[in-house]
Amino acid sequence: MTAAQTVMVDGKDLPLHCPTSNTPAWNSHPRVFLDITKTGEAKCPYCGAEYKLIPGTEPHGH
Repeated sequence: MTAAQTVMVDGKDLPLHCPTSNTPAWNSHPRVFLDITKTGEAKCPYCGAEYKLIPGTEPHGH
């Protein structure tokens, strides 16, 4: 089993969803939106990918 990846997220990447647009189709799962603005981090319930907001980033999403 491989370890889940950690993805650093910038404010321009919000609203955050997994899989991201960079994920290959063969490695995809249903899209889930993740709230990263409250704690600065989120974990995908499907693939376990961890997302962290870059320190000092201002959210620019919807």
